[in-house]
Amino acid sequence: MDELEKNERLGDLFAYYGPLLTKGQQDYFEDYYYNDLSLGEIADNHHVSRQAVYDNLKRSSKALEKYEDKLHMKRDYTRIEEKITEAVYELEHGKINRAQIELLKLLKQMGVE
Repeated sequence: MDELEKNERLGDLFAYYGPLLTKGQQDYFEDYYYNDLSLGEIADNHHVSRQAVYDNLKRSSKALEKYEDKLHMKRDYTRIEEKITEAVYELEHGKINRAQIELLKLLKQMGVE
């Protein structure tokens, strides 16, 4: 996985699990990944060392991955999104019966009956 893919994945995980991080972790993460600040700039803004920022970002990234490993929110959302896309395609191309079955399965998985 290249750096861009890694950063995109972390951004996605942050969207799901960011509120589970401490306020400081959220601030550092947002400054680094969303506001494109350097470690030095973040360190200056928060009156800490560059190493403290680096360590905090590493811990935050590991925490986000750990939450996904346990809760699977991103994985499950992606899977549901793919199934809905397939079902819509099948509906648009006249495969009504198969699409209806897939949609019903999906709705049951989501708890909608």
